[in-house]
Amino acid sequence: MKIKPLGERIVVKTLKQKEKTEGGIYLPETASKDKPQKGKVIAVGPDFKGVKKGDTVIFAKYGGTEVEIDNEEYLVLGIDDVLAIAE
Repeated sequence: MKIKPLGERIVVKTLKQKEKTEGGIYLPETASKDKPQKGKVIAVGPDFKGVKKGDTVIFAKYGGTEVEIDNEEYLVLGIDDVLAIAE
C-alpha cells in the first residue's frame, strides 16, 4: 500500500537507535530507551517545503502520529514537528 500525506505533512520511517555505546558496551533490550528522534522521509505532502523524499530529518521527541502499514511502522509529522534536516 502506498501512503501520500496531505497538506503540510510528511511520512517518516524512524531510524533505529544504537544498541552499542561509544565505548563499545552493548545495551540490553531491557535498557530504557528514548523514543527515536531521527528518521528517513518516505513521502512528502504537497504543501511541505524544504524537505524531499530520502532526506533524514530530526523531529520532536513526542511529535507526530504513529501508523502501521504492511507491518511497518511509520510516523506522520506536521511541519511544526520537524526540527531540522540532518546532513
